[in-house]
Parts: sequence; structure tokens; C-alpha cells
Amino acid sequence: MPPAPTRPTAATNAQKYFRKADQSEATVNQMRRTERQATAAKTAKLRGLRLAKDEADKAAQEVESAGKSEAAPRTPRKREAKPKPPAMKRMTY
Repeated sequence: MPPAPTRPTAATNAQKYFRKADQSEATVNQMRRTERQATAAKTAKLRGLRLAKDEADKAAQEVESAGKSEAAPRTPRKREAKPKPPAMKRMTY
């Protein structure tokens, strides 16, 4: 005669619950790890692009400043602003 089907006990139900919780926690941790790696890769790429742009800008500025230093035209000086006389005060008697 086959054994009678047994009903799951509270301990069995608790074990199933915690096993599922552990599995979902592991899945979530894996997803977070993947997101962190993607963010780190994107940050590294953007940092590299920014550094390359800064180097290009610096090189362009050096070339530009080298060309200007040899034949820089003199600019005329601006006149100094004269101070305005004080406003006239009206006196009443």
C-alpha cells in the first residue's frame, strides 16, 4: 500500500519561504552588480572622452597662443573716465 500523502508542516513551509527569499535576494544582488558594472563602464568611457577633449583644447590653445605672441597688434588705451561734478543743490529761503 502506498504511503498516505502528508500535509506540509509549518517548518516545511518556512523552509520553502526562506529558500525563495534567498533566491530572490541572490537575483537582486546579481542585477545590482550588473548595473554597477554598466555604470562604471559608462563613467570610464565618458572620463576618457573628456580627457581627450581637454588635451585637444589645450593643444589648440597652445597653437593659437604661439601664433598670437609673434604678431600681436597693440590695442589703443582707453581714456580714463572723468568724475562727474556733484549735482546742483537748490537752496530755498
